Amino acid sequence: MLGKQKTMEAIEKMFKMFPEAHGELIHQNPYELLIAVILSAQATDVSVNKATPALFNAFPTPQSLAVASIDEIIPKIKTIGLYRNKAKNIRACAQQLIERFDGKVPRTREELISLPGVGRKTANVVLGDAFGIPAIAVDTHVERVTKRLRICKLDASVLEVEETLMRKIPKELWVRTHHTLIFFGRYHCTARSPRCEVCPLLEMCQDGKVRMKLNSQKK
Repeated sequence: MLGKQKTMEAIEKMFKMFPEAHGELIHQNPYELLIAVILSAQATDVSVNKATPALFNAFPTPQSLAVASIDEIIPKIKTIGLYRNKAKNIRACAQQLIERFDGKVPRTREELISLPGVGRKTANVVLGDAFGIPAIAVDTHVERVTKRLRICKLDASVLEVEETLMRKIPKELWVRTHHTLIFFGRYHCTARSPRCEVCPLLEMCQDGKVRMKLNSQKK
């Protein structure tokens, strides 16, 4: 596994590749971000961004979403996977915001995770992007990249990946690192066709070296 120094060398190279990495879910406030992240589970940010303008136009506040019927919500998000369960979750989440948090999105992980449809990853995204509170959300891109580079163990759980990154990266860089790892995984170190041949991290990537060797043998 890469130590702290080599991990930061890798992250710094990613920073240079994607200096403007940021969250791509469109939102205007913590409420909209929370709902958008819940909707993004097993869906792309692109598909969520196509649906949320109509959703937030119809239900601009937790109060309006909390009193909506499921049949009113579903047409707004029907293009997103698992829309029926997500409709139930976002309404229940809005109801909990009203009943327990005076209509405001809470600012602690424990409180966020207590909301319907919110897991640790969603909570970490909200903490970092809505409130600027240091957190690292581990999605499929973050997990894939960190394991390919051996920043984390190959058999590490999602929580272990998060904890490893928090140990190896300074706290003030957690949010930026989270977004940069996602951009690197989404646009460069992709699942099926990673761009190893032009990757500045190839020399420290065991997976990349093996892949390049196999590709050369096929030619």
